[in-house]
Amino acid sequence: MNIKQWLQYEYLPLSLIALMVLTRFHHFGDVLHLPDASLAVFFFAGFYRKRMFFGFLLALAALIDYLAIENGTSGWCVTPAYVFLIPTYAVMWFAGRYCLTFKAMKIAELVKSAGLLTLATSAAFAISNGSFYLFSSRYEDLSLGEYFVRVAQYYPSYVGFALIYVVAGFAIIKLFKSLPQLWANQKSV
Repeated sequence: MNIKQWLQYEYLPLSLIALMVLTRFHHFGDVLHLPDASLAVFFFAGFYRKRMFFGFLLALAALIDYLAIENGTSGWCVTPAYVFLIPTYAVMWFAGRYCLTFKAMKIAELVKSAGLLTLATSAAFAISNGSFYLFSSRYEDLSLGEYFVRVAQYYPSYVGFALIYVVAGFAIIKLFKSLPQLWANQKSV
């Protein structure tokens, strides 16, 4: 079984579910908690290509959010705009699906993946924050310019954390992809 098959059918879904469960309760992270990895989870879920898994992850995210709010986390972001997380995460899923076409994982392909990931994460930011501005009823007296000034501070961490998680994920994939060669070299010594 090659690495693509191994990731798709064996461990990718379980590792993505675990990563979401472990990180989604604390969006920004703190000393004791990792920042939310949901964007990276949906990006890598695109590798799996199963639409039902996409739906499952959406339901899991909603369940985690519900449990977090029931246990004292602020429900500030749960407004009519919450439904726009579907296209937000779909952007990431489609970006991951496209990046899977880069099978060799060479430097040029990783650079393309990083560029696409940055673009997709920026689009996800625009969808989630723009819909919140338009449909949450929390900013009725705020101009669009003032809103941009307020949310701009969140953009670097939004994109940065997604990039960090995806780079770490690609490093793990690269490691697992090189293990058979390393084992073969060890046996021949």
